[in-house]
Amino acid sequence: MADSHENMPMIKRAVDLFNRECAGLVLHAGDIISPITAKEFARLEMRMIAVFGNNDGDRPFLEKRFAPFADIHPGAWGFEAGGRRMLLMHAPDALEAIEASGAYDAIVYGHTHEAVVRRTGRTLVVNPGECGGWITGRSTVALLETGTMEAEIRTL
Repeated sequence: MADSHENMPMIKRAVDLFNRECAGLVLHAGDIISPITAKEFARLEMRMIAVFGNNDGDRPFLEKRFAPFADIHPGAWGFEAGGRRMLLMHAPDALEAIEASGAYDAIVYGHTHEAVVRRTGRTLVVNPGECGGWITGRSTVALLETGTMEAEIRTL
């Protein structure tokens, strides 16, 4: 997910969807916005990894509130999940170069508020769109299956 922009009803729907789908891990590609959202995100039945976005305000308090159930990183974050090498980032800075490098099985980003699922060689690129729905009027998240490396955009 990305760009939840403090839209509490849509965050609730996203958390309900991830819990219902028994997701193994939730990724948030930035612009959580406020520490008050921790109350809703804390209902996740799985761990969350997030990166800060350009609109995230009180970063130390966000980290503190989210610490029991999430790791929030200051910038692009590379990690392994489900045996796959992943990169989580907010703005798609140097996206094409990173994609072309083939260093990652999947790149998940946000910022543009536009849902994208595409493959370049072995790299799956996913922008889940905006969970908050403030810009496009469409609240979406993505589900990524690491076994098949398929991703699906879901409307909340």
